[in-house]
Amino acid sequence: MSEPVVPAVRAHLLSSIEGPEPATASVTFLGVEPLDVLRFESSDGLIRYVTLGCSRHPMGDPGELIADPTRGPRAELVLALRGGAPLASGITRTLAVLAAAPSVEGIVLLEDALLDLGEPLWVGAPFTAVLLGASGIDDLTLPEPFDPVRFLAVVPLTGTEAAWVRLRGAPALREAWDEAGIDTADPRRSAASL
Repeated sequence: MSEPVVPAVRAHLLSSIEGPEPATASVTFLGVEPLDVLRFESSDGLIRYVTLGCSRHPMGDPGELIADPTRGPRAELVLALRGGAPLASGITRTLAVLAAAPSVEGIVLLEDALLDLGEPLWVGAPFTAVLLGASGIDDLTLPEPFDPVRFLAVVPLTGTEAAWVRLRGAPALREAWDEAGIDTADPRRSAASL
């Protein structure tokens, strides 16, 4: 079933995100199956970058001697940024690195997970970490016994915001963003005053 998952995810994304056919970039890492990053441009001014291939296999505990090929959470990542100015290079590779983390490092991608890259998410970005959350794209139900594919929002964080998540938790940071009226999709936004 691993191979039919990817076309099913792509079809689900095309029906869920309005706009023209997305541009596709493929990234390959040694020992990992290729990952694609789809770039959707929409009339609402958002550019959505969505990984394709992370959900090919279920995520599982890296300590397990034998991985279950059917059961376990599956996910793809969605980064929504306001358009306007073209983004600097590097975002496709960064998303592919995050999407490869379950295969390479045994990380399970879940809501409220904090992933710190320790380097800018794209060239010149003030963001070095991401917080995963709900993306607004419905889960893709797969035939039994497979778990559904979840689509997790990737929200860029500054170092200060990442420290806040470690100290106070993801809900507290989201509350601070709401109080300050911060648009987390703005690639030029400043950090929340914490």
